Amino acid sequence: MEIKAKVLLAEDEENLGVLLKEYLNVKNYDTDLYPDGEAAFKGFRDAGGMYDICILDVMMPVKDGFTLAQEIRQISPNVPIIFLTAKSMKEDIIKGFSSGGDDYITKPFNIDELILRIEAILRRISLSEQPQAAYNIGDYVFNPTKQSLVYSITGQEQKLTAKESELLRFLCVNRNNVLDRNFALRTIWNDDSYFNARSMDVYITKLRKFLKDDPSVQIINVRGKGFKLID
Repeated sequence: MEIKAKVLLAEDEENLGVLLKEYLNVKNYDTDLYPDGEAAFKGFRDAGGMYDICILDVMMPVKDGFTLAQEIRQISPNVPIIFLTAKSMKEDIIKGFSSGGDDYITKPFNIDELILRIEAILRRISLSEQPQAAYNIGDYVFNPTKQSLVYSITGQEQKLTAKESELLRFLCVNRNNVLDRNFALRTIWNDDSYFNARSMDVYITKLRKFLKDDPSVQIINVRGKGFKLID
């Protein structure tokens, strides 16, 4: 049986924690369950941070999930984190992301939805670590390594900046699907602040300009979610 990933699960509700651990194990995730934030941090530290993803309840005794996430980030800055909580206020969601979270799911939730979110995050990480040599985008050929975009009809080449290239690569990886706005900000800009969000909008406008000679290629806004590359 192939293990998909090693999971750290911190959940103080015993019944829910056991249920999630068993279900994750059935789905081939090697899962360690901890009953509070302090125990979870010790487990993470003792394992040398060797977890593929962390699922943290926010309201836990001894140490809450937000604090735990910040301490985990000091050991392993890139390990993905999903918060589980009964809270759904906008301020709590913002705090969750600013604490280093990659996703946020409110209780009660469907366990299969959690599995899908885990798989989506791990898939994005896998894709981001294995860049494709080149992407065909309509009449364009995009080479992320060379940071170049070539219009095949005329051979005209457009050199891209590092952020332009990385943003276009994520759009290509998610072609015809939504590229989550917050994911792109946290991955490329390392922060989903208001100013970085405005900066990303400027880069999207520039990419549209670079691709304008092929009318079949579009980068559309998906309200409240992100962007989608269509060709």
